[in-house]
Order: sequence, then C-alpha cells, then structure tokens
Amino acid sequence: MAWEDRPQIIKDVGFDFSWDSKKVWALDIPAEEMDMQNLIWHFDIPFWEVEDTDDYNLKPWEVIDEPDKHSVHYKKIQKADLKYPIDIMENKGRWLILDGLHRLVKAHMQGLKKVMVRKIPREKIPEISKK
Repeated sequence: MAWEDRPQIIKDVGFDFSWDSKKVWALDIPAEEMDMQNLIWHFDIPFWEVEDTDDYNLKPWEVIDEPDKHSVHYKKIQKADLKYPIDIMENKGRWLILDGLHRLVKAHMQGLKKVMVRKIPREKIPEISKK
C-alpha cells in the first residue's frame, strides 16, 4: 500500500513522513526505561496487515487474542528480541513507535510493565527519512 493511501486512523495518529528503519537503527541514541502504558495505545490501531493482504487492517490486540488466526505476526512476536530497545518519537502529543511494535507486544504478553526505548528527537527526521 502506498504511503499516501494509508487509512485515516493511521494518518490521524501517524507520522507525516516515511522513514528508513536501517537509518533509525544506526542512530547513536541511548536507551532508557519507559512505562509500557505510554505505548500500549498502539494495540488499538491497525498498524499491521492480515496475511495475504497489503492493507493496514490488523490490530495487535487481535493477534494477542487470536494468535492461531494471525500466525504470521504471532511468529514475529515470538521471534522478537527484547534486548533491542523500541525506537519512538514524540508525535502529536504522544510517543509513537518507529520500530519495535512486535517487541512491545511480546513484552506485554510476558507481563512486563516497563520496556527499554530510544527516544529519537524530531531533529533527526532529515537523517532517517526515506529519500
């Protein structure tokens, strides 16, 4: 799905730019601990896609509730490595995940209350934007 064709809910909560995850990973930003409650709202938004579709049509809660029905994302959650922090950036008054939603879901499923994050400053947008 093209960036501009995203559902309205994604446009409402999401960024107005696309980014390169590898460029985000390359940033030298220290990790810090954050309460998961600051990020759990992501589970209400269809950031993922149902298998064999190319849409934003699957909420993390749906995978948590029915892992067998959504095995592709459930396997990604199981494989997610919590040693890597979740990359976030402030957007529209709250923290938005750039990279690490599967890790956040795994942390939630393991009952963790806090996760490690890297707070990417908005000033880094030119460095991480897709060209």
